[in-house]
Order: sequence, then C-alpha cells, then structure tokens
Amino acid sequence: MGHLIEFRDRVLRCVAAVLVIFAGLFSFSNELYMYISEPIREFLPESSTMIATEVASPFLTPFKLTLVLSMFASMPYILYQAWAFLAPGLYQREKKIVIPLFVSSVILFYAGMAFAYYVVFPLVFLFFTSIAPEGISVMPDIRSYLDFVLKLFFAFGLSFEIPIAVVILSWMGAVDPDNLAKKRPYVFVLCFVLGMLLTPPDIISQTLLAIPMWMLFEVGILFGRLVSPPQADT
Repeated sequence: MGHLIEFRDRVLRCVAAVLVIFAGLFSFSNELYMYISEPIREFLPESSTMIATEVASPFLTPFKLTLVLSMFASMPYILYQAWAFLAPGLYQREKKIVIPLFVSSVILFYAGMAFAYYVVFPLVFLFFTSIAPEGISVMPDIRSYLDFVLKLFFAFGLSFEIPIAVVILSWMGAVDPDNLAKKRPYVFVLCFVLGMLLTPPDIISQTLLAIPMWMLFEVGILFGRLVSPPQADT
C-alpha cells in the first residue's frame, strides 16, 4: 500500500508540473503555433494562407499544441520522478547505468524533434507545396497540419531512442551486440519499412527517418559492447 501511495503522489506531481508549465505557456499559444507552422508557411504561395475549417479550431488547435509542448517540456521532471520511485529497489550497478540512460533518453528525444523541425520539415513541405497541380491553391488546415507535425515529432523522437533500447537489451544480456552487427542488412531494410509506416507517404521523409535510425542503431551497438556482460565460454 505504501508503494501505491508513493506512486500516486509522484503521478500527481507529474500532472501538476505539466499544468504549471501549461499555465505559463497558454498566453503564448498563438505565438507557439506560428512558430511551429513556420516551416510550411515559408513555402506557401504569396496568395495562400493557412485556414481553419472547423468553428473551434482557432482555439482548440493552439490549445492542443500548448498542452503537448507542456508534456514535452516537463519530461525531465517526469523521468526524475520515475527514477526516484525506482531507485530504492535498484542495485548500485543498476543505478550507475540507469541515470545516464535517463539523461540520454531525454536528450535524444529532444534531438529527434529538433531534427524533424529543422531538417525534415523544410524539405518535406517544399516538396508538398511544389507538386500541387496547376489551378489548385495550397491552403493547409491548421488542425490537420498540427496532427501531421505531432506525428512526425513522435516518430523522430522515438526513433532516436534506438541506441537506448540497444544498450538496455545488451546490458541485460537479452541480445549480443556482435550478433546484432551481423544482421545489419536486415536492420537497414527494417529501418526503411519503419520509415514508411511512421511517416507520410513521400520518399523524402521516409529516407530522412530511415538513415538516422540506421546510424543510431550503429551507435547503440558501439555502446552496447561496452555494457554487455561477458559471454561464458562454451
């Protein structure tokens, strides 16, 4: 019962952190949306603008964006609460590896989102806006655009966690990094399959997700060899 009460208290602290950040950002909701939409607005024709096709979209769309950004911003605190809850039950060797993994997972998730915003979005939206048929005005809906970019944020943020997953599995002895290295051709194909499933149906975003996934897999193998337990001789 004591563990359940502590778990409840830490969950409430996480929710409170999200709400506090949300309260601070809410007054800047429209500015935040303008910043997020800059990659597509930059490539719209001069006579085109973004539109709202639903009555409540001008309010609900920035509201949703602000809430999601509040969750992203509070992620270090949320992970700290998870660590504080789990730490008493961990051995000293486990504590030494868990802390770097927590920190690295946050940094890599943010790096994936930054890569999507600064590298992928400009290329993808340039491609989409340049192939519109003649006579068709490109006027994206603000809600659809937000759903689109959030999907890419999650896809790239999660894909950048591949090294963490490889290191954890190697440390637990569930996989052998050397055996994983021998399966590079299969992993390379799998990265493109996942890129196809996680991104919109265009070759640019698929490739820009698949290549970093493969490179991060190689990084995971490198660090996995450092933490992998020695194999018993047979």
